[in-house]
Amino acid sequence: MTADQPPALASAADRLGRRGRLNGDTVFRWASALVAAAALGIVAVMISESVATTVPVFRQFGIAGFITGTRWAPSFAIYGALPFIYGTVLTSVIALVIAVPLAVGVALLVSEFLPARLRTPVAVTVDMLAAVPSVVWGLWGLLVMVPAIRPLQAAVAGAVGGSIPVLAGPTPGPSYFAAGLIVAIMIIPIIAAVTREVFALTPRLQREAVLALGGTRWDVVRQVVLPMGRTGLLAAVILGLGRAIGETIAVTLVIGNSPKIAASIFAPGFTLASVIANEFNEATEDLHPESLITLGVVLLAIAILVNGVGLWLRKRFEAGAGRGR
Repeated sequence: MTADQPPALASAADRLGRRGRLNGDTVFRWASALVAAAALGIVAVMISESVATTVPVFRQFGIAGFITGTRWAPSFAIYGALPFIYGTVLTSVIALVIAVPLAVGVALLVSEFLPARLRTPVAVTVDMLAAVPSVVWGLWGLLVMVPAIRPLQAAVAGAVGGSIPVLAGPTPGPSYFAAGLIVAIMIIPIIAAVTREVFALTPRLQREAVLALGGTRWDVVRQVVLPMGRTGLLAAVILGLGRAIGETIAVTLVIGNSPKIAASIFAPGFTLASVIANEFNEATEDLHPESLITLGVVLLAIAILVNGVGLWLRKRFEAGAGRGR
């Protein structure tokens, strides 16, 4: 209010300004709610339509029969999802075994050991790997990685394959192992980014206490950072797993595309996502399109479960960190 402005007029102007802001806030709130409702509605329609498509498949084979069936023969109208569930689980496990130690090492390197001037460039470089399209990773894997690892697979299979069936031959190149390796490269930035933030939240007092008692940086990592960050690390791993089980194009190009269950990780196979991408455009046999959609529903259920557990663990960690502060 200015010196020459009547108090009543100033009060009315203030109320009008508040009412305008309130109306603007109200419009924004309702618009946000409408967009959120539309997004949820689209997802709900997609899920309901997909689930409705599974009815004839489950009526023909039964839920347990379809999920545990081991034969996939569209020309005979026989559909079993177990080889693809097995391939999805196996490639995801291989990816996690490779990616988790590397991602944790990168996170520790950036948060604990690198000089301050190098932390940001290294972190940004690792994070940029997540921006590479999956088809680029797939082509690189097919043209460069698969030929490079074929001699290694053959050497390992020849040396220990006779006594360890999971490492037995033949080794054609495209395989579960190749798919797991390419997925591992793709999820390292995800796990490393979350883990790096978790390690950065470790309280300074505990770090300084270990150093004051004569501990080294490794002692800080072993006694403080890793124990206090294990819940967040588990959440990061589960989020990476959620990404791994849904990878499609890169896996399709390097897994070998064989609808059979093989004990060896060097054998070709399929995952849920890769078989859908590989066969859907040519699905003309009886119940073939419906069975592929049913595989998608199974994959969606697994992804929702994995990501739900990961988000729950992340919230639990954040709540615990907040209470600790």
